[in-house]
Amino acid sequence: MTTQRRAAADARNEAEAACGELADVLGRTGIVLPSLAVDPVTFGCEPPRVLVELGRCNVETARKLIAVLQRAAR
Repeated sequence: MTTQRRAAADARNEAEAACGELADVLGRTGIVLPSLAVDPVTFGCEPPRVLVELGRCNVETARKLIAVLQRAAR
């Protein structure tokens, strides 16, 4: 595997791990972001700049997320 492909694979693995951790933490607060995923287009860049796509959610989920973040920010 080339250095570039290894870097892309490492970046994707890191993003997938972060995505899983975020889903787990949000789930423990009752929040589910149904579109939470790694953006597949972004790991093809050089250098890899993998992004986590938080996606869309309904207003109720957005309000839950706001409440959790407000409590954490205090």
